[in-house]
Amino acid sequence: MLIEQGHQAEHVIDVGPADASDGDLWRYALDNQAVIVTKDEDFADMTAVRSPAPVIVWVRIGNTTRRGLLEWFQPLLGQVVEMVETGNNFIELR
Repeated sequence: MLIEQGHQAEHVIDVGPADASDGDLWRYALDNQAVIVTKDEDFADMTAVRSPAPVIVWVRIGNTTRRGLLEWFQPLLGQVVEMVETGNNFIELR
């Protein structure tokens, strides 16, 4: 969905080993100026104690299918992009 909308996107499986730690993903995002879109609360917690921090989009939606998640996220994408472009580095979506 992100690629179809003109954004570069990579899945965690494609950028590192399957057992990559949250810290590994954090460093990858910093090194590549990437935004982390996650349901994992650990990344939200890390923003409070680690600096510098990549942009984190914390998705707070219950268990759902991948399709359901994408359908929920798609209408919010424009808002998220605008928030990132205006300097927000932590975005919580409910």
